[in-house]
Amino acid sequence: MKTLFILNDPPYGTERCYNALRLAQALLKTEPPPEVSVFLMADAVACAKTGQTTPDGY
Repeated sequence: MKTLFILNDPPYGTERCYNALRLAQALLKTEPPPEVSVFLMADAVACAKTGQTTPDGY
């Protein structure tokens, strides 16, 4: 099975991007592992950056 996630939401203020990343990770743990692609555009690019600190108010 092939799955493509296209994410466009900002990393803060909504959890949709993080939920999509968690779903993609969970899919990779299934047998047989599917082809999973994640396309990050606009504000969603910041969701995948490691070492982030949450800004005040979130």
